[in-house]
Amino acid sequence: TSNLKNMTLDPKKFLLELFDEAISAVLPQKCLPMYLPKPAKGRTVVVGAGKASAGMAAELERYWPENSHGELSGLIITRYGHGVPCRNFEIVEAGHPISDEAGIEATQRILKMVSGLTSDDLVICLLSGGGSALLSAPALGLCLEDKQSISRELLTSGATISEINTVRKHLSSVKGGLLAKACIPARLCTLAISDVVGNNPTNIASGPTVPDPSTFADARAVVEKYGFDVTKNVSFHLSEGAHETLKSSDPAFSRTSFDVIATGRQALEAAAVMARKAGIEPIIMNDSMEGESRTVGKFMAELTMEQGEGPFVLLSGGETTVNVKGQGRGGPNSEFLLSFAVHLRKPENVYAVACDTDGVDGTEDNAGAIFIPDMITRAETKGIDPKAMLDDNNAYGFFEALDGLVVTGATQTNVSDFRAVLVL
Repeated sequence: TSNLKNMTLDPKKFLLELFDEAISAVLPQKCLPMYLPKPAKGRTVVVGAGKASAGMAAELERYWPENSHGELSGLIITRYGHGVPCRNFEIVEAGHPISDEAGIEATQRILKMVSGLTSDDLVICLLSGGGSALLSAPALGLCLEDKQSISRELLTSGATISEINTVRKHLSSVKGGLLAKACIPARLCTLAISDVVGNNPTNIASGPTVPDPSTFADARAVVEKYGFDVTKNVSFHLSEGAHETLKSSDPAFSRTSFDVIATGRQALEAAAVMARKAGIEPIIMNDSMEGESRTVGKFMAELTMEQGEGPFVLLSGGETTVNVKGQGRGGPNSEFLLSFAVHLRKPENVYAVACDTDGVDGTEDNAGAIFIPDMITRAETKGIDPKAMLDDNNAYGFFEALDGLVVTGATQTNVSDFRAVLVL
């Protein structure tokens, strides 16, 4: 990396290199091998879901002892475009963030695959962000359309991931510990790459293998809080509350383990090490920022202006949300960055990047965006009003017009968002 002392640092290139370094630190090959469980006497069945799950499965296969006794087989569900070829496991690509028929069918096959095992068998469950939409088997009485309808409401409401998952768990036959129940009496080991604030296992992929503290009453409260327009089936299912998710006292958890193998904090720390080597002081602010993307963007702009002279880089992570009111395209990271740009009074020496570590900002084809000091001036020259674009939730359109989109493709990992503000 270029050193600031010889004045050859390219700020845009440097920020993208920081993002690459952050991604590299939380790839499955870096973090999964040390957590692999001991092989079983009997069969080992590997299941999982999430945008990083296929990459995790490929690494498990690579490091699994060749002399282990039983058969190694399984099924992994990942997002379209995120598949990785495996010898022993079937990889199914399915819909995300809105579930589709492929995800439901594959989830039902997973439930059949883990039932009928013995106490000598082992189930390894590989989870990452995106698992909630991908590991999708509706509760009895619900259909795909019911799930898709409520998902659209949840994803555009600005609800937190915890609130979203509280509803999801109570409309599912696999989330909220129900996958663990299906695995009895086999031993169950879950390995998870966390994209959620706080890294709480119950919120990673809606906790299919761990106890769920939330209730049907909590799910109804979320629906009422945001005024969701739910189908008759969903309304009836939530009001009946007949089959509660599993709680911590349930015997389903007597032979289970859960390890979070990679987090957003690890990604930020790797970026900090790289910044320091380049002669730039890193400040890790917070790895768990939540809230409206535009609000957090404004806050970050104000904070940047208060920090004084550079060189330094502010590093932060978390999961912000977008309450969609406009007609434009965008995701949480690009909207954060557009809000940051709009509220930055003195942009002369300020550069910034905000990206989703899975390579997908919301539902778009970009990971996020990058901001450079002349962007607002160039926008105005082109007749683009940044504030109007922000009001229309059209951050994608703004950065596309100014060549500021960051496109990485699928990264094969998925921790929380990555944000870096560089002041020179």
